[in-house]
Amino acid sequence: MNPQTTDQTTTPISPPTTPYRQIRAHHDAQHITVYQAYNTNIATAAVAHQCLSASPQFSPSRMTWIKPSWAWMLYRSGYSYKDPGQARILALQMRLEDFFSLLAKGVPAEGDAGLPEVRIQWDPERDVRLKKLGHRSIQIGVPGSLREWWVESIVKIEDVTERARELKRVLEEEGEVSEEELVERGLVPVERAVEVPEELGGGLRMG
Repeated sequence: MNPQTTDQTTTPISPPTTPYRQIRAHHDAQHITVYQAYNTNIATAAVAHQCLSASPQFSPSRMTWIKPSWAWMLYRSGYSYKDPGQARILALQMRLEDFFSLLAKGVPAEGDAGLPEVRIQWDPERDVRLKKLGHRSIQIGVPGSLREWWVESIVKIEDVTERARELKRVLEEEGEVSEEELVERGLVPVERAVEVPEELGGGLRMG
């Protein structure tokens, strides 16, 4: 046999499987974007003043949950249409080092969720059409005791409600639009795996 001949029967290499628990987010070397949804009054004040607690309606004592996954935020808020209390979706940019600091304080969200720790919860991930996927997406519960620190850790606040609603319209009216095209249109952010420091991975039950 000619050594230059290619064996056409070779089995193609399968793409890598997404780990069951992995943090994926829109991020760079310094910052990471997470999402929350609020009512119109809280969101309007937060964007105008670039401070999450600018509205007097913002509760300083309740636990609040942040989500690095755009698709999971869409699912939780129904593209912002599900609940008036979640009618505005905010993209919150925070320093990556502060994000890791938050994770370092985390404990599994089991038992009494009223305890004063940061809570870590893994929920079934969704795609942008809200279909359940086979791997998990992280939610991070920030307790009232850390609210002041959490508010100060946010370096930029953007209202992305219209992005969510336009995405929903496109999916409903245009049918099978590829994710690549949705990214090009600015409707879906590029989310990559976050390289979590090794000392944090075990406590987060990743993998």
